[in-house]
Amino acid sequence: MNLYSTLETYDVITKERSTIFKLNKHLEAPNWTKDGKYIIYNSDGLIWQYDLATEEHSKVDTGAIVACNNDHVLSADGKDIAISSMAPGTDLNVSGYNSYIYILPLSGGSPRKVTPLSPSFLHGWSPDGKTLAYCAMRNGENGDIYIIPVDGGEEIRLTYTEGLSDGPEYSADGKHIWFNSVKSGLMQIWRMDSDGGNQQRVTTDERNNWFPHISPDNKRVAYISYNKGDVDPGDHPANKNVQLNLMNYDGSENKVVAQLFGGQGTFNVNSWSPDSNTFAFVSYELN
Repeated sequence: MNLYSTLETYDVITKERSTIFKLNKHLEAPNWTKDGKYIIYNSDGLIWQYDLATEEHSKVDTGAIVACNNDHVLSADGKDIAISSMAPGTDLNVSGYNSYIYILPLSGGSPRKVTPLSPSFLHGWSPDGKTLAYCAMRNGENGDIYIIPVDGGEEIRLTYTEGLSDGPEYSADGKHIWFNSVKSGLMQIWRMDSDGGNQQRVTTDERNNWFPHISPDNKRVAYISYNKGDVDPGDHPANKNVQLNLMNYDGSENKVVAQLFGGQGTFNVNSWSPDSNTFAFVSYELN
């Protein structure tokens, strides 16, 4: 069976869905560079960048870290990239539950480990560049939201969930952290203050909603959504019929903008273009 991955974009102004490229391989988690010239993605445990002008694919040098998963975020100035990866020497075919967070120059270089504990799955980098937000499983728990200084140090837990809270991402102004949580039964989109206070549920439908991504102008939020009966609320598997939703920052005017075959890998990281007009995602095809 062949797997095809198609990198697509959705334009929130024209409401058009466009294909950037299609490859006969598995790729995941696209995000735009800050200058709008490249799209970053991961495939085969490596980080890649696609030049939108030349249509060339090139590897980012991540040194000994070659078991990257689909969690990577760029710094506010675009010079560095933070990644989640299994430790060096880990077989890609085993569970990703010894995932750590590392930072390195986007131009390539030696990664620096930030989180001393695993599993840690990166999702957010504060606009002031000082803090990373991530999902971590500690002491056998299912997963909650943590933050840690970029320079390393003691992690701080922000949520206490019977189940799973995941996908933390800072708002463009740094005031909030958006995330998804099963606290209401189904997986829904939530928002809290950046220190963990004032946790509020934003979506209230009968679906399982994951990975809210905030536009650079702080006006819109896009996320991926599964049919209620297709998945366990705490799981976001691949190879499902899913949809992408778009709403205003206050949760109003929530609407479906794309339906596709995908799931895990489709929309794990913030993929908004710098001008806030477009976001990227991956759809899949099996044949």
